[in-house]
Amino acid sequence: MGIGRFAGDVLRGVEETTTQIGHAVTGGMFQDSLRLGVTGLSQAGKTVFITSLVANLLDRGRMGGLQAVSDGRIEAAYLQPQPDDTLPRFEYERHLAALTGPNPHWPDSTRHVSQLRLSFRVRSGGVLGGLRGARVQHLDIIDYPGEWLLDLTLLDKSFAEWSRDLLAAMERRDYAAGYLARLADTDPDAPHDEARAQDLAASFTDYLGAARNAGLPDISPGRFLLPGDLAGSPVLTFAPMTGSMARGSLGREMARRYDAYKAQVVRPFFRDHFARIDRQIVLADVLGAVHAGPDAVAELGRTMTELLSAFRPGRNAWLTRLVGGKRVERLLFAATKADHLHHSQHAKLTGLMAALLRQARDRADFAGARTEAMAIAAVRATVEEQRTRGGDTLDCVRGTQIDSGKQAAFFAGDLPEDPMALIGPARDGAAKWLDADFGVMQFAPVGLTRRPGDGLAHIRLDRAAQFLIGDIL
Repeated sequence: MGIGRFAGDVLRGVEETTTQIGHAVTGGMFQDSLRLGVTGLSQAGKTVFITSLVANLLDRGRMGGLQAVSDGRIEAAYLQPQPDDTLPRFEYERHLAALTGPNPHWPDSTRHVSQLRLSFRVRSGGVLGGLRGARVQHLDIIDYPGEWLLDLTLLDKSFAEWSRDLLAAMERRDYAAGYLARLADTDPDAPHDEARAQDLAASFTDYLGAARNAGLPDISPGRFLLPGDLAGSPVLTFAPMTGSMARGSLGREMARRYDAYKAQVVRPFFRDHFARIDRQIVLADVLGAVHAGPDAVAELGRTMTELLSAFRPGRNAWLTRLVGGKRVERLLFAATKADHLHHSQHAKLTGLMAALLRQARDRADFAGARTEAMAIAAVRATVEEQRTRGGDTLDCVRGTQIDSGKQAAFFAGDLPEDPMALIGPARDGAAKWLDADFGVMQFAPVGLTRRPGDGLAHIRLDRAAQFLIGDIL
């Protein structure tokens, strides 16, 4: 080994030792914690992601892309009681049993905030790593509904701005006709009528449910679909409308309740939970959005833009005050259900997600947290095969259909090499894709036999973990 190379290795070892000095002082007695926020946009599979992540960090045979695993630095991983006694525990064991039991099925979605603590005993690396004892690193996973994250985009919008933007989008959607018809028969400047307010709020809630079923991400206010003990309260009894908002009018009361929702529901959540998150992953069903059409892809891009605008330090003074100057250090946008595509198309799905993130960065003038885009499958539910149709060979996936329980081969459609072939029509307001047809199929989880030490089969979950927590391990 040359002197220069040896000196470089020593220098890198010293640098690593310096950055980890807190761990070196007390060895295993010194314990760190990092809070990872996990949420998902519509139908993205958040509960499945957390369950598989934990299972694969406990049994790490499939996690070679996580450097601490490939380097052999993780001596042990184990679950502990969560540190916050006021939060429900994420029901990991129940969800894992749903995925791996005799009758595998997707677990129920969680409808509230929950938490799980996973602890690691880790050996330090570097030239001087052997001189230090193992340390304990806690990972606190904070699970919360994606609908609540989307409320972050409301905090910087007035009622008039929110109503204008949302009503413009609803005009393009057939399933908004019911609410728009009620709104057309309503005078926002008439005196407030509680029965009318409740009728409009109920119709608006129906619209949000239909938008979620259609795969659209813009389904805030989130508590309308997950009301909990707020069901029927005035703070969830408003709907978008325009008008002069004269004192005592229906429109004025709607605006007041919108402001109360932000002040009494949204801000406390972000102050009490979001402000303490160090890393964040946002899961998105990009394939579902592509299948739903250009409008859904456009809304996904707009949603990512608004979220990045909120995450940008210094851009929104209210967020800086709300979280006490703290910011999320790393933010991962992950396109889920990569197993619905043959691996030959995974790069295209990743490219589409990366292009949406790049577009969001540009529009948001974003700078701050380190961001990344990725295509993953937290639990792989398919195998790959090729089928011949009309003389063409199609790269397909095969799995068990949820509805029928039968095996079926599926070709979702050929994603374009250039993601702008989808983003362009979406941005320009196209009603449908002109020269492409994309499908979706719902597959059931597969009850595969696992080797000892293996977690659940996945696609790139280890790479997602490396981005989110690799540096702390």
